[in-house]
Amino acid sequence: MRKYRVIQWATGHVGKHALRAIAQHPELELVGVWVSSPQKVGRDAGELCGIGATGVKATNDFDALLATEADCVCYTGATDDRPTEAIEDMCRMLAAGKNVVTSSFVPLIYPWHVIPAFARQLEDACRQGQTSFYCSGIDPGFSPDVLPITLSSLCERIDSIRAQEIFNYATYDQPHTLFEVMGFGKPPGTPVPLFAPGALSMAWGASVRMVADALGVELDGIEQRHEVEVAPEDFEISCGAIRKGTVAALRFEVMGMVRGEPRIVVEHVTRLRDDLAPHWPQGVGPGTYRVTIEGMPSLRCDLQVGFHSADHNIDGCVATAMRLVHAIPALCQANPGVKTYLDLPLTPGRHALR
Repeated sequence: MRKYRVIQWATGHVGKHALRAIAQHPELELVGVWVSSPQKVGRDAGELCGIGATGVKATNDFDALLATEADCVCYTGATDDRPTEAIEDMCRMLAAGKNVVTSSFVPLIYPWHVIPAFARQLEDACRQGQTSFYCSGIDPGFSPDVLPITLSSLCERIDSIRAQEIFNYATYDQPHTLFEVMGFGKPPGTPVPLFAPGALSMAWGASVRMVADALGVELDGIEQRHEVEVAPEDFEISCGAIRKGTVAALRFEVMGMVRGEPRIVVEHVTRLRDDLAPHWPQGVGPGTYRVTIEGMPSLRCDLQVGFHSADHNIDGCVATAMRLVHAIPALCQANPGVKTYLDLPLTPGRHALR
């Protein structure tokens, strides 16, 4: 059995779980770890992800890792504030002969319609290095695209598809994402990146377009809308305080329009407390991915991530990491170029049953 040599790039909320999985996967060999924190440099990879010593030491030396003999880089570096730099990082890796799987900068799950300039940049790097690139994500990625595409094979007729994420983010320990990107804890109407003009359509529009293309549907365009609810009182979440009158729940829709009607819709309902905005859609637990297909037959699928866990957000990060790790062998065997879910074969959880 061939082993694929893998570098794990970043060890944050998703990366540490990917690191653990790579180190323990019988078809993968961990050969390098990149970290951004000086406090992690020199530490054994196993120490960073909660397993025994691996003999692989973490480094922040980009050039040294780039020179390491490896088949693939699992890139989970944060990109909310540095998408251009992240693309340049990954292009350097691809041009140097290393395949790249990533959960970062989610429009890359289906980039050609949404960010064509970045797609061309990645494709050029793949051509130079004879390598392949794949962005998985989880939402976007999987729940609003892979799941409805899979379910669609049961339908004779489809009238509409709605893919929802209904989550409580109170335990999601990402203060920058929650407060600065999504706008929680800020007065309603405060400008934040998530609600910048076109931002929702750029991020989640990739999923809408992937579903449309898989079903052979031509969209008129993509529209977006959002609304927020404020906190009725002060309360605390895991990474800070939410004050009365500031944003404590948000809801948005990204809609693929066909003949003036929203036919393929991605919807997010995100609360910091379960009792907020009770009139919005409700999940079946603290974290629910739901796909509803109206047609013949009509279908509804509720996917709960982490329903046994004390913190479903951690389980969501594990799921995100495993979508990447399980795709590594297939990507390493693929022809050069930018790949999407529609290009790769089925990537099951090989060796996960143990």
